[in-house]
Amino acid sequence: MTTFSDSAVTAFLLITSLDPMLASIVVRSLAVSTSACLIACSAGLLLGGWLGVARFRGRAGVLALLNTALALPSVVVGLVVYLLLSRSGPLGFLGWLFSFKAMVLAQAVLVLPVVTALVRQTIEDADRGHGEQFQSLGARRFMRSLILLWDERYALLTVLIAAFGRAISEVGAVMVVGGNIDGFTRVMTTSIALETSKGDLALALALGLLLLGLVLLLNGLIVLVRYWREQLDDPLPEAASVQAPAPVPGAAARMARP
Repeated sequence: MTTFSDSAVTAFLLITSLDPMLASIVVRSLAVSTSACLIACSAGLLLGGWLGVARFRGRAGVLALLNTALALPSVVVGLVVYLLLSRSGPLGFLGWLFSFKAMVLAQAVLVLPVVTALVRQTIEDADRGHGEQFQSLGARRFMRSLILLWDERYALLTVLIAAFGRAISEVGAVMVVGGNIDGFTRVMTTSIALETSKGDLALALALGLLLLGLVLLLNGLIVLVRYWREQLDDPLPEAASVQAPAPVPGAAARMARP
């Protein structure tokens, strides 16, 4: 218990004092995950939107592969990217192995199926609801998917936030392709694993607290986006109808006299 309390106090001091090493690890993690999400979300939005409205032979098989990719272990993704970027691999000429770019590529490959699958389901549900209207106006599939993407933009914000949370909390793929090199490819998740094995529990706990804080912030953003969307979807309250004043009984009686 003393070790835990001492580590917690030291971790709190590292966070509040803005320790340079701690700050560099956090900034690098945010940079890697943000870059990966920009790449994966750009491709996933277009691909998921098209799959949501497209109907072709073999679509069920494509969706089955896409859903299977959702459960890909991160270490398997890291291994595949490692083989692609190794000197004997097809992308070895790039020289990206054990670099920032390799970690971005690995996280992008890991996040892409998540974004594509969630966007596809959202757009397909929206297309069932009012896609026929756009089709009757002459909008082709790709244009219809773009319109539905814009129409469901508030729901898709939740998908993008969840994708960033998936990327920032990933450890296996970046460990394999990045090498966890101090000052170059060390991010929060890989640093937690390394510092725990070294016995530096204070730094590991500080990074863990910051990672939990980021995840909590992302969940809070998801709740706010959902609440904002519900407020936008609620119809405006109808104006109260103005009723004519009831006639005064005495005046009505006098008007009724011959």
